[in-house]
Amino acid sequence: MGNGTSIGRVRGLGAAHEGPHHWLLQRFTAIGNLVLMTWLLVSLALLGDFGHANVVKWLSHPINATAMILLVTSLFWHARIGLQVLIEDYIHDGGSKFAIIAALNLATIGGGAFGIFSVAALVFGGKA
Repeated sequence: MGNGTSIGRVRGLGAAHEGPHHWLLQRFTAIGNLVLMTWLLVSLALLGDFGHANVVKWLSHPINATAMILLVTSLFWHARIGLQVLIEDYIHDGGSKFAIIAALNLATIGGGAFGIFSVAALVFGGKA
């Protein structure tokens, strides 16, 4: 009894054991997204006035700013994990796969950083 086929073990092509980790991360970020999006929708529904000054005041509260930063982080992480799996499943050329995953990493890190810095600019600047 072993992992994979005999020839797979010899070639070092047995199970990589990466699947369960990705699967769990995808599920945890999905749960986090569900909780944080529910918080966002309820908070916005209770806000009433969507004027810039009122939204900046709402987002300036530490709990709201922290939850928004967690939401941005969780959304971009969830998207990155899902798109990486999609790329790994459907792109078969090694060089193209590497380039696309590198571009995906840059896009998600850049988008997440932009979102976090935007929240920070509103919280600390108040006028952004």
